[in-house]
Amino acid sequence: METYRNFINGEWVESTSEKTAENVNPADTGDVLGIVKLSTREEARRAVEAAADAFRAWRATPAPTRGRIVARAARLLEDDRESLARLLTREEGKTVAESRGELQRAVNVAEFCAGESRRMNGETIQSELPANFAYTLRQPHGVVACVTPWNFPVAIPVWKIAPALVAGNTVVFKPATLTPATAVRIVEIFAEAGLPAGVLNLVLGSGSDAGDEIVGHPAVRAVSFTGSNGVGLNLYEQCARRGAKVQCEMGGKNPVVVLEDADMELAVESTAQGAFGSTGQRCTATSRAVVVDEIADEFLERIVARAEDLKLGDGLDPATDVGPSVDEKQFETVLRYIDIGREDGATLLCGGTRADADNLSKGYFVRPAVFADV
Repeated sequence: METYRNFINGEWVESTSEKTAENVNPADTGDVLGIVKLSTREEARRAVEAAADAFRAWRATPAPTRGRIVARAARLLEDDRESLARLLTREEGKTVAESRGELQRAVNVAEFCAGESRRMNGETIQSELPANFAYTLRQPHGVVACVTPWNFPVAIPVWKIAPALVAGNTVVFKPATLTPATAVRIVEIFAEAGLPAGVLNLVLGSGSDAGDEIVGHPAVRAVSFTGSNGVGLNLYEQCARRGAKVQCEMGGKNPVVVLEDADMELAVESTAQGAFGSTGQRCTATSRAVVVDEIADEFLERIVARAEDLKLGDGLDPATDVGPSVDEKQFETVLRYIDIGREDGATLLCGGTRADADNLSKGYFVRPAVFADV
């Protein structure tokens, strides 16, 4: 069984931590992909120091040269798309079609960022003084911490890492503990593309230890975070005290609004895909439908039928529409919120229970739920 390693200063290094977590396939909990050692604070500090040491040479590297490395990474991602998509599905649970789409998005982002290396332009400014020439230049921050979630474990890291690198920053990447295998593969691809040692570093570990050490380190001048509202707000406070830049993408509560002139078939299908795609595990998931009275009954009847028609299963099966919750904790959270919906007086029209068919009994599957009278 594989034990995932950190990548620090151009070398793969196994953590000395005795704290570990299993990387489990959420569609079949008997399938353990590997073991994650939860890195120590000292190991996280070494990663930041490696990035800080590499910064001076990397910022001096011409932007088009940095862009060529990111472009090579895009090509390597594209070449590895199918195997990485299947790894993503096995590790996180989404359907392989969704994983392929995520991989393509990562390739597109890397390609775009590589192109931006030719457009790192500043501005010339008309001065009020006749002998003065005023202009601006874009300059990198320094060490950037990229803290990413488990629900898009390829696309989100790439759309943080690629622009940071092209702009001349060095990076410390702290992925979610639940998706270490895809994180390791992303870093392998960037390293294979030709990044110098220390420019991109990977630390596997908990947010409370390794993550906190990284974002709190004085050498980290910017943080890009995707995750929960609570963690994001705390991170804002922590970094603001020392003037570090912070970029947060946090949770949402997203409605679809359906008016009386809507194409009903399109509205129902779009709502179902928004609600149940990626097992609803995304900040952009459709969690509410606001529908005008005169078409509400028809919409409700159709959306319930669509939810009941969705096929649950292992995401590697091309016939699967909805995969599992990512782990037991998320699975229990979903069931708890369904209970809260009932307690608040809403009417559960379908789903909302554990799917216990023989082929689903080893995974974290919840039948797609629709509430009415909310």
